[in-house]
Amino acid sequence: MGLSQQLTRLRSPLRLHRRAVRWRLTRLYGGLFLAAGAGLLAITYLLVAASPGKYALQGLVTGRGGPGHHPAAGPLHVPASAQAQAAQQHAADMHQFLLQSGISLAIMTVAAIGLGWLVAGRILRPLQVMTATTRRISADSLHHRLALQGPADELKALADTIDGLLDRLDAAFDAQRRFAANASHELRTPLTLERAMLEVALANPRTTLASLRSTCQDVLAACQEQERLIEALLILARSQQGLGHRSPFDLAEITTQVLSTHRPQAQARQLTIDTALAPATVHGDARLAGRLVANLADNAIRYNIPGGRVEIVTALKAGRPVLRVANTGTPVPGSQIERLLQPFHRLAPGRTGQPDGHGLGLSIVQAIAAAHDATLTASPRPGGGLAVEITFPPSAAPSGSSSHSRLPATSAATAPRPGPARGQSTHLPARTG
Repeated sequence: MGLSQQLTRLRSPLRLHRRAVRWRLTRLYGGLFLAAGAGLLAITYLLVAASPGKYALQGLVTGRGGPGHHPAAGPLHVPASAQAQAAQQHAADMHQFLLQSGISLAIMTVAAIGLGWLVAGRILRPLQVMTATTRRISADSLHHRLALQGPADELKALADTIDGLLDRLDAAFDAQRRFAANASHELRTPLTLERAMLEVALANPRTTLASLRSTCQDVLAACQEQERLIEALLILARSQQGLGHRSPFDLAEITTQVLSTHRPQAQARQLTIDTALAPATVHGDARLAGRLVANLADNAIRYNIPGGRVEIVTALKAGRPVLRVANTGTPVPGSQIERLLQPFHRLAPGRTGQPDGHGLGLSIVQAIAAAHDATLTASPRPGGGLAVEITFPPSAAPSGSSSHSRLPATSAATAPRPGPARGQSTHLPARTG
C-alpha cells in the first residue's frame, strides 16, 4: 500500500467524523421541524373534526333558507338523509385536508433538512478551521495561534482557551529546551576539565607520582561537583512531578535540623542568624521540605556580606504555615527576581562572588513549593539582600494553641547558644567555605 493510500485511509475517518456531526445536527433540525409540524397538523385536524354537525347545519341553512327566511321564525327540521350526506361530505373534506397537509408537511420537512444542512455547515465552519489549524501545529510550530474572529460566543471561548493552552505549551517547551541546553553545558564543562587534566598529566614525560596524585585529586573534586549537580537535577525533576504521598511534619523541627547542619558553613563570615521558630504543621514530603529549607539557608549564607545577618522565621499566619528566610547582602534588582527562580540563572558576579553553585537552588525551592501547593514570594530587602517567604496551605490537622499565633517579628541577637532554638537568636561563628 502506497503512502498516498495510507494518508487517504487516515483522513477518511476524520472527514466522516466531521460529517457525522453535521448529519446529527441536520437530523436534529429536521426531526424538530417534523415533530412540530405534525403536532400542529394534529391539533388543527382535531379541532376541525370535533364538531361536524355545526358545519352540516350551517350548509343546510344556507341552502334552504330562501329569501326573507330568518332562523327565529321557527325550528328548522333537517331530514336524516341530508344530515348523512353532510357528514359524508365533511369526512371527505377532512380526508382531503389531511392528505394535502401531509404532503405540505413532507415538502417542508425536506426543505427544513436542506436548510438544516446549510445552517449546520455554517455553525461548524469555525470548528473545521480550528481543527485544520490545530493539526498544522506541532512541537516546532507552537507559535501559531487559532486567533478565531467573531462574536464572543462559545466557539470563540473555545478558541481562546486553546490559544491559552498553546501559550502554556510553548512556554513549557521553551523552558524545557533551555533547561536541556543549560544542563548539557553544566555537565560538559567539568567533563572537559577532567579530560584536559588527565591528558596533560599523561602527556607530560616529567610527571611524578606526586603530580599525578594531585591531578587525580583534582579530578575527584570535579567528579564530586558533577555528583552535586546531578543530585540537584534529580531533586528538581522529582519535585516537579508532584507529591505521591503526604504526611504531617513540623516545619520548625525541620528548620532546626537544617540549621544545625549549616552552622559550620557560616563560621568565617561571622554571620548572625536570628531565629523565631514557632510550631507549624505542614502536610507534604518532609525530605523535600528539608531540601527547601536547606537551599534557602544555603542561599542566605552564601550570598551574604561579612558580618551580615540571616533571619529565619516559622509561624502560622492566618492559619497557614509560613517559612520566611531573609539575609543581608548586596542590592538585588527587583526586575531580576523572576530570573533568579529559573534554573541555571544567576545574577551579576557582583552578587555571586562565590564561584560555586549551579543556579539551581532557588529553582528547586520554587518547584518544591509548587509541589506542596505553596505560594513563594521573593522580594529585595531594603539596604540589600533578599527575603523569601513560603506560605503553605492550611493544615488539615489542628496544630493546637499555635494556630492562633501571629507571624512574629525577627528578634534581635542575644547571647550565643550552641545551636538555633525556637524563638531565640543564635550567633553562628562561621568559617570560609
